[in-house]
Amino acid sequence: MGNIRQMPRTRQKRARVKTGAKTRRRVEYFDYSLLAVIIFLVCFGLVMLYSTSSYSALRYYEDGMHFFKRQALFCIVGLAGAYVISNIDYHIFAIYAKKLYWVSIFLMALVLTPLGQEVNGARRWIKLPMDQQFQPSEVAKIAIIVYIPLLLCKLGKEVHTLQGIVHILIWGGFSAVCVYFMTDNLSTAIIVMGISCFLVFVVNPKTAPFIVIVTAGFILIAAVVGILGLLVQNPEMSSNFRLRRVLVWLQPEKYASNWGFQVMQGLYAVGSGGFFGKGLGNSAQKMVIPEVQNDMIFSIICEELGVFGAIIVLTLFGLLLYRLMFIAQNAPDMYGALIVTGIFAHIAIQVILNVAVVINLIPTTGITLPFISYGGTSILFLMAEMGIALGISGKIRFEG
Repeated sequence: MGNIRQMPRTRQKRARVKTGAKTRRRVEYFDYSLLAVIIFLVCFGLVMLYSTSSYSALRYYEDGMHFFKRQALFCIVGLAGAYVISNIDYHIFAIYAKKLYWVSIFLMALVLTPLGQEVNGARRWIKLPMDQQFQPSEVAKIAIIVYIPLLLCKLGKEVHTLQGIVHILIWGGFSAVCVYFMTDNLSTAIIVMGISCFLVFVVNPKTAPFIVIVTAGFILIAAVVGILGLLVQNPEMSSNFRLRRVLVWLQPEKYASNWGFQVMQGLYAVGSGGFFGKGLGNSAQKMVIPEVQNDMIFSIICEELGVFGAIIVLTLFGLLLYRLMFIAQNAPDMYGALIVTGIFAHIAIQVILNVAVVINLIPTTGITLPFISYGGTSILFLMAEMGIALGISGKIRFEG
């Protein structure tokens, strides 16, 4: 990949640099491959969103294109914002990273005030003019992505020590705790903490301690699940909605008529699609799955496009992650590399968790599928992250 002839779709500006008797060409790089994958994912997401949400939009808004129009508008604004951000020197984020971190905490605290808005039983949004709403936990993700790398760069080799690791995890953990208690959003808290842990793992040369911690974590989770399994026979103890989600995960058929309705209908959608699916727009389960345009949209992709469509979607996300990894490996400095690594971690964790929920590998979390699920705040901040990654790719230099 180091040879520029192997990199299609690059913008090449050649400046001749004399080095003794030889003349080298300095090539300025821009990752058009990443841009192409982003545009394709957004367009695919809009098509699937219209196919998935047209029925529910007619039921609630008497306009089958209601969700599509709103998402398309946010995508256009997001792409424009990504273009603007890609032309900003990413080093400026280091100046405002700490302020952004505290601004994210402040915005989440506003959810607890009268400005907070409850939607479908969850109070996670802030009211905006013109009947709009804003989810401040999305700001926490991007704040962690730009602030934790700054802390890692400042600590230097100290981050390899236990004290350095704890220092980083305290900052990440505090943000995650605020997300959980201020917005009652456990899934986003997991993502925020996951990004922090992933960045600490990447900068540390020793992997053995992390393997031990992860193994211990899985053992602890298995023990907790075993204990919760005993509660399945005592549904009166399941008044907490998170406990109910675990019970549904363990025995979805038992609760198919109430708590597990969404999970079971999603599984029916996945199973009924076959290899090539029923065809675009021919889903039957989208008419019964609640809020199908949000975290369950992958189930409709499987139903309408089949296993083949699911593989295509996952391949696109794989290409996106590969381009982010390439940019991180070739970034001009450590700060840029760690920012893109944080973006990589965010996308990877969110995709894995969403797909795992749809096929019932883990309990329901409410995590959406990036670029495809409905959500204005989500798409705007995802585009902001992509703009940052494209801006860092524009600083990459190759000599040939």
